[in-house]
Amino acid sequence: MAISEQETGKVRASLRLSRLRALARSRDGSAAIEFALLAIPYFVVVFAILETFIAFAAEELVSNAVDTMSRQMRTGQITFVDPTRAGYKTQTQFRQAFCDEISIIIRCSQTEAATPGKLYLDVQSFPTFAAMPVAIPRMSADKYSDLKISAFKFTPGGPGSINMLRAYYRWSIIVDLVRPYITGLRPVGSSMPSEYLIVSTAAFQNEQYP
Repeated sequence: MAISEQETGKVRASLRLSRLRALARSRDGSAAIEFALLAIPYFVVVFAILETFIAFAAEELVSNAVDTMSRQMRTGQITFVDPTRAGYKTQTQFRQAFCDEISIIIRCSQTEAATPGKLYLDVQSFPTFAAMPVAIPRMSADKYSDLKISAFKFTPGGPGSINMLRAYYRWSIIVDLVRPYITGLRPVGSSMPSEYLIVSTAAFQNEQYP
C-alpha cells in the first residue's frame, strides 16, 4: 500500500515534534550547567564567610597581644629605662615580641620588626590618663584618611608611670563582604578599600616595681 506524500510529511513532522519534546524533557547535563553558573558566586560567598571569621579572629589576637604586652610592662617584666634589667627591651625587640604573640594567624615579615609596614605600635607615657589621645592620628581631618605614622612614638615610662599601648594592623581584604564598608581606611580615588584597620588600645599605670 503506497503512502502519499502528505501522509509522509505528517509522519516526519510528528517525529520532529516528538524529538523536540524529548529534548525539552531531557535533564542530561543540566546539573553541570547549573553548577557552572552558580559555582563562582557560591564560592565567593563561602570564602567571604571564612575570611570574615579569620579577620575577626585576627582582631581578637591583636587585642590579646596588646593585653599581654601591657600587663608585662605594667608589672615590670618588660622594661625600657634600665638596660641592665633582665626584661629590658629596645623598640625592635618589643616589636618582635609583639609579632611573636600574633604569629598564630598574622605573620610578620623578616623586616617588619625593624621597619613597620603593616603593624604599627604606639607606646607613650603621659602625665595623666586624661592627657591620652582618644582619636586615631590621621593625615587629614577626613575620618577615612590614612594613618599619620609620624605621630607614633616609643616613649614608655618606668615604675609608676602612666602609659598607653596602641596597636594598628593593616588587614588585607580579599573577598570579605562586610569589612570594606566598616574599615577605617579608604584610599584616595578608590571606592573599594583593600585594607581593614585593626586597632587595639590599652591604658595602664605601671606598678612601683623595683
